[in-house]
Amino acid sequence: MKKTSSQLPQPRNNPLLILLFLTTAAAAAAAMAAEPEQRAAPAAQEAAVHIVYVDRPADADPEDFHLRTLAHVLGSEQKAKDAVLYHYKHAASGFSAKLTPEQVEELKKQPGVLQVVPSQTYHLHEPGSGTPQGTMRTMGL
Repeated sequence: MKKTSSQLPQPRNNPLLILLFLTTAAAAAAAMAAEPEQRAAPAAQEAAVHIVYVDRPADADPEDFHLRTLAHVLGSEQKAKDAVLYHYKHAASGFSAKLTPEQVEELKKQPGVLQVVPSQTYHLHEPGSGTPQGTMRTMGL
């Protein structure tokens, strides 16, 4: 005997299909909720820009000294060249480079490294600073 379409179970009325849908939806929601935690761990290992201050010998070329110092941590001079963003040679001796937290800790142990600090950007005028944007506060007589 053949079943007609009126005799087949309707998907929307089938409790097993509803249960399967709800279970799948709950599992997907749980996976999405756990995703930020899983992404947070690798984010802590991402490279960030740091300023490295060094005590360079007077007779050493600044850029060569910076690259040699960083190459000890990164494993090669080419990797050091790729990581360095800028060489400071006049007011201070040092360089800026993208480094992971582990590389920062290893670099701090290198001879001649005085300090390694995260790079920060400061804005002179920001909304809420007390002065309208584009104006300066002046002091007169």
